[in-house]
Amino acid sequence: MTLRFLGTTSDDGDCPTLYEIEGTDEILVQGERETDAEHLVRLRDVKESETFVRVPRSLLTRYAPRQDVPELRSFASVSGLFRDFKHTAWRLETRRGYASDRNSPKWDRFLAGEDIAHDPANEWRKNVRAQTALGKRFERVRLVDDPLTRGQEFLLASAPGNVAAGEDIRILARSLVQQLRLPEDDFWLFDSKIVARFAFDDQDTTLGVYVTEDPAEVLAACQARDAAWHHAVRTEEFAGRVRSTV
Repeated sequence: MTLRFLGTTSDDGDCPTLYEIEGTDEILVQGERETDAEHLVRLRDVKESETFVRVPRSLLTRYAPRQDVPELRSFASVSGLFRDFKHTAWRLETRRGYASDRNSPKWDRFLAGEDIAHDPANEWRKNVRAQTALGKRFERVRLVDDPLTRGQEFLLASAPGNVAAGEDIRILARSLVQQLRLPEDDFWLFDSKIVARFAFDDQDTTLGVYVTEDPAEVLAACQARDAAWHHAVRTEEFAGRVRSTV
């Protein structure tokens, strides 16, 4: 069972922090160990394996409440969200590669050194153009490693087509993830109200998405967006840096 970062009330990266133990209804709490002898002696039914930590009430209030666990849905079943949002569709991309990219016809062309930046508009870019023409925003932040993985190089090479269609795509170094307390999950955030969190297998294949309006999940996504967007740089600027080093 894996841990999923939920949130923290610490501004400098120290505890306290909450994590969800995926596949269960349990929360893991990180905080300062309780050492007050007067408090410890008053605790009830203590097992030898147990320990105790202190956390602020605001941490639990912000991140612990949640609605029922959402069901895993196919990505196709939520495609309407990309047309029906009112203001902003925002994406955090955290993986080092995606099976959907490697299975794309563009992948072999990319490996062969062909230009994949200016392909004819596909359905995705057509929708981006249609929505941005209405004043809506498509934005995303992509985490990258140093050096870039092959999958990240592919996304950088194909990004100009999406940018030309109207997306604002920005790049953030993975080395900043812990400092900014960003989650490990890929997700879309619609209008600061709906979160669609991706599920992947070990081969980077999309298994589906969990769609929720749970206040704790939405708050964590909004905080991640604000932190990532503040520190990320535009794709064009990042691509220029990469070209200058080769």
